[in-house]
Amino acid sequence: MSTNFNVLTIGDAMITMDPITKGPMRFVTHFERKMGGAELNFAIGCSRLGLNSKWISRLGQDEFGKVIYNFARGEGIDVKDVDFVDGYTTSVNFKEVRESGEGKTFYYRQQSPILTLRVEDINEDLLDSIDLLHITGVFLAIDPQNLAIAKRLITLANKKNIPVSFDPNIRLKLWTIEDARKAYFEIFQQIDILLTGLDEIHLILEDSSETALVKFANDYNITDLVIKDSSAGSRLYKKGQWFTSPAFEVPVIDTVGAGDGFDAGYVYSYLNDLEPKEALRFANGVGALVVSVLGDNEGLPYLSEVQSFTSGTKEIER
Repeated sequence: MSTNFNVLTIGDAMITMDPITKGPMRFVTHFERKMGGAELNFAIGCSRLGLNSKWISRLGQDEFGKVIYNFARGEGIDVKDVDFVDGYTTSVNFKEVRESGEGKTFYYRQQSPILTLRVEDINEDLLDSIDLLHITGVFLAIDPQNLAIAKRLITLANKKNIPVSFDPNIRLKLWTIEDARKAYFEIFQQIDILLTGLDEIHLILEDSSETALVKFANDYNITDLVIKDSSAGSRLYKKGQWFTSPAFEVPVIDTVGAGDGFDAGYVYSYLNDLEPKEALRFANGVGALVVSVLGDNEGLPYLSEVQSFTSGTKEIER
């Protein structure tokens, strides 16, 4: 199986302050500095699976920006299109984690360096040798101009016959569902793979029945409609058929980043032409490994770890 594929994504990254103790954030006094951001998590996930990840972004010309840049580079991500910007501080978020593993995120990204990215910065060269483009709704939500940037990238990808995957990754703390819907429907026609949570697609379509999902996929020519449904597993509508795969039972420590890991797992499976059920099982396995570790991307597994986990074999530890 070849893993020599090149994946491109674009978006903001943040310093993530993870709580040392669980419970409401107002009672937490100690935090650990880590890195996060949906697109960065996705790029890390792909890189650890053996794909070549390329990431377009902007970081503040500050210590936090350098931390993220060096971390991404250390993960093997192509960062030559990540620039440092004066006058903008690198984004930060604080996490709250409850006993169940669920939590909240509090953003401090109003003056994100990604705001300096312009449509004219997007050219065909960025897509040279790229095998798949991945966009998320988080990038779209940060600023209205990002829709034009994403549409430019997607149009160039379509021109080059590069498949495009999209995760709505709805962030209602950043914009309204009405604004989100409007933006999504401007790009759905140009998307090949839609990776969405069941709750998200219900918010978007206001109907998550299989009839509505099939109609939507057919109307917008979505070749792979992937539904992530947490502990219920995942579903895929492809070539007129539904495929399902149950979730793995694992202790849930932290759910943040699980969807990004699932996306990386599915993209890996898609590029390597795995059968539908096998693709879902692989992606479920990546997501399960992510939730079993505290942190946005610490649990993103390497290829051998996913293969061992999904096959039920135990890796030699010593």
